[in-house]
Amino acid sequence: MRLEPVADPGLVRLIGLPVLALAATVGVASVLAMLAGANPLAVLGLIVQGAAGSKFAALETLNRATPLIFTGLAVAVAFRAKLWNIGAEAQLYAGALMTVVIGTQLGLPGMLALPLMAGAAILTGGLVLLGPVLLKVRLGVDEVVTTLLFNFIMLLFVSMLLEGVLKDPMGMGWPKSPALPRDARLPRIVEGLRLHWGFGLALISAVLVWVIQVKTTLGYEIRAVGQNPQAARFAGIPVGRVMVKTALLSGGLAAMAGFSEVAGLKGSLTLDLSPGFGYTGIVVAMLALLHPLGVVLSAIFVAGVFVGANSMSRAAEVPTYIADISVATALLFMVLAILLTRFRVVRG
Repeated sequence: MRLEPVADPGLVRLIGLPVLALAATVGVASVLAMLAGANPLAVLGLIVQGAAGSKFAALETLNRATPLIFTGLAVAVAFRAKLWNIGAEAQLYAGALMTVVIGTQLGLPGMLALPLMAGAAILTGGLVLLGPVLLKVRLGVDEVVTTLLFNFIMLLFVSMLLEGVLKDPMGMGWPKSPALPRDARLPRIVEGLRLHWGFGLALISAVLVWVIQVKTTLGYEIRAVGQNPQAARFAGIPVGRVMVKTALLSGGLAAMAGFSEVAGLKGSLTLDLSPGFGYTGIVVAMLALLHPLGVVLSAIFVAGVFVGANSMSRAAEVPTYIADISVATALLFMVLAILLTRFRVVRG
């Protein structure tokens, strides 16, 4: 048995296999529901109802999807250049940290604070990823290891600050930062509900990333470097410089997830700001086949699974871990679908 490249995959492979992967995921979720003693159709219905069965549920799903769009875009941009950024979690916390520092320490009015917080978050997130990329370009250090380790380094660094100089004196001993002033927060899209304009920024970011990838020289260079760096270098493309630009773009996008969570939703920084948005962004990007506009739909789908699972768990008394398993299974099946899209299994 060996794998043979498929020259022209065709529409059936390009669309049919990913759809089959999602169907297989639903099948696995149904089996898990039965093992938990519940009706699979009832469980799936409750998940859909909990994710989109009301105005509140739908907006909560979009709210949960906001950071996933940013981290999904960050991963999609990096992976397109074969830059394996596993450190979106670190870049997210770097963006959140800069948001809190500028928003609470400088005393700027909201009209100045918001763009400055966003700009500082983007720059800091890009710089966090720049280190591992320079190690990769200059010394050949595997970026999977360095970006993954940066997640733990950043969490420990944030923990140190929250127990020290950034600790809220009015927080009753809880390790959290002071809250952002009201005028330094993103406004709500729907008054009285939690959905904020970070979601709008995420949609704009997805369109901008698509334009960069499809309509600009940088996008062409990113694709060329990802497909064959040796050929790209032979054609005159500065591979190292393209990797640096990709790192700055990818890290900045992930940092926007931290900015939107602090400035749009939480209002302050805590160690549990992210329940793994950076890691889930990998799933989102892979489900979208690294397409920026597909990332939006993928993020909403994954967010709906998590939000719906929370509601389903209360109604059907089924553990919410079924959502985690389903999302992980979806990733595995999608990776297999991508592999079978590009290769066919032949004997001999």
